[in-house]
Amino acid sequence: MSVTRDAVLACLKTLNDPVSGKDIVELGLVKALTVDDGAVRFVLEVNPSHADAYAKLRDEADAAVKALEGVASVSAVLTAHSKQAPPPDLKLGRKSEPAGPEKIPGVDRIIAIASGKGGVGKSTVAANLACALAAEGRRVGMLDADVYGPSQPRMLGVSGRPASPDGKTILPMRNFGVTMMSIGLMTNDDQAVVWRGPMLMGALQQMMMQVQWGALDVLIVDLPPGTGDVQMTLAQKAHVDGAIIVSTPQDVALLDARKGIDMFNQLKTPILGMIENMSTHICSNCGHEEHVFGHGGVAAEAEKLGVPLLAEIPLHLDIRIAADGGAPIVVSKPDSTQAEGFRKVAKALIAGGHA
Repeated sequence: MSVTRDAVLACLKTLNDPVSGKDIVELGLVKALTVDDGAVRFVLEVNPSHADAYAKLRDEADAAVKALEGVASVSAVLTAHSKQAPPPDLKLGRKSEPAGPEKIPGVDRIIAIASGKGGVGKSTVAANLACALAAEGRRVGMLDADVYGPSQPRMLGVSGRPASPDGKTILPMRNFGVTMMSIGLMTNDDQAVVWRGPMLMGALQQMMMQVQWGALDVLIVDLPPGTGDVQMTLAQKAHVDGAIIVSTPQDVALLDARKGIDMFNQLKTPILGMIENMSTHICSNCGHEEHVFGHGGVAAEAEKLGVPLLAEIPLHLDIRIAADGGAPIVVSKPDSTQAEGFRKVAKALIAGGHA
């Protein structure tokens, strides 16, 4: 059985930083950890003034991970980095910036991925779509704005805390060709974000405008479910080129999806299309196909609204395993039937001039 990402992190937590004595995971020295079919890759980002001590730590980390059951190979890279300033405090009560939508510096287009309710696979769709666009040669960013349930660090295989050289500018993380920033990188895995509306709006504005995104063709924004402060702040403060609505075909999910669409209409944000997730389930043992959440509901709703049905994504074990393992299905199995739907959406967005 292949080793899991959690098992690798637990192993690395047993190793202590030779300078501070704290474990290297807590300190955020472990970057870009990926686990794929027993192949483990990670980076140790360290202070160059103690390079010799950290070279020994790299060897220890390599040996410790190799000893884990299910590990086929290990690639541990040591990189020297100047001492990081503390990450910016996203809870600061900063004064609101200019009213009205602004272009994020260096970002050509913004696409919001939204859903009316939670649990429909919105974040999975966002992660796979971002990686699919990157595979097509686009310069892609991912802003994980799902502040109460940030899952993009896990899905994109990113760990550690972003650097902030001056306490204001935030340097994003990067994996699979996607430049990424998330509230989840600023908090511990088991730490809840308990913020009221003004804090959320301030944090979102800082992540949009203070992150050094670089030159991007498209920024994918993974929104929280529902119709709340984050969605309104994004539409009012940034120029959003379009929204994609994710829903299951279930009637209850469609009821909430309609509210999400109405919200974007009120905010004058174009709807680029809808994606029916968990459209069908094919038994991996007998091949029997069944529509667990119904079928055709999203297609009918898209036709009624006059927007494209971008894809029907199946409910499949491989998609879930890939997301939990930190390598979305379009990365881990790019030629699979399960990845095909995401790749078709990416190509359609590029052809339509949206990405």
